This record gives sequence, C-alpha cells and structure tokens, in this order.
Amino acid sequence: MPSIFSKIVAGEIPSYKVAEDEKHYAFLDINPVTQGHVLVIPKQEVDYIFDLSDEDYTNLQLFAKRIAEAVKQAIPCKRVGVAIMGLEVPHAHIHLVPINEEADMNFFKEKVSLSPDEMKNIAKKISQYAMTSHSEVY
Repeated sequence: MPSIFSKIVAGEIPSYKVAEDEKHYAFLDINPVTQGHVLVIPKQEVDYIFDLSDEDYTNLQLFAKRIAEAVKQAIPCKRVGVAIMGLEVPHAHIHLVPINEEADMNFFKEKVSLSPDEMKNIAKKISQYAMTSHSEVY
C-alpha cells in the first residue's frame, strides 16, 4: 500500500510543493513546527532512510541542502535545522525547519497554524528561491 507521501508525489493528495526533480520532492509540512517547515523525500518509497543506496542517500541530502538554502533565503531565520526521525510516516524523509533557537526544533510543542493562503505564499516564496539559486531543482 502506498504511503501518504507516495500519494502526494503521484498527485493523489494535494501538497504545497516547494520543488522537485526526477528523484525527489519537497513540500511544506501541513503540521509545521515553524513557518517554512519543509519535508524532503525521495520519490522512491523506502521506509527507512538508511535503507537507501549510498548514491540515493547522498543525492537526497544534496537535494535537501539546496532546498535548505532556499528556505533560509525565504524565511527569516538564523539557520535551517535538520531532523530525520521517520517513525510517523513509513517513507524516508528529512525535516528542514527554519530556526532562531534550538527550542524551535521541538516537534512536541503546539504546531503553527497557517491558513491555506499563507501556506501557498510560503511555498511560492521558497520555490522562487529554489528556482533562482538552483534551476536544476526543477
């Protein structure tokens, strides 16, 4: 049975897409811990990130790095935090979280509530930076 992330990649479930290439997809987390919280996934459905081949793992991390650069340009923050937990959805994914302090990476705090229009605007802004800094992302 396909994961929810595979359904997002297939277009069966809508998402606030930030960027994609042939093998990867980046979109806003619908339950963000901070504004601009992005999930980066391989299009290939693999449950555990460390089950990816070395090449696929490296390419996923490089794609995430490009997206993190775009997030940093689009969302005022000191850094973009990275988390790989992978228990909530059986599909490898990387969390990119704009942070100003370490407490911003607390996944157990109350989530940020954003309207669909705010989500669209954030996704568009990050996407524009991803396109201008790394046109190969698309």
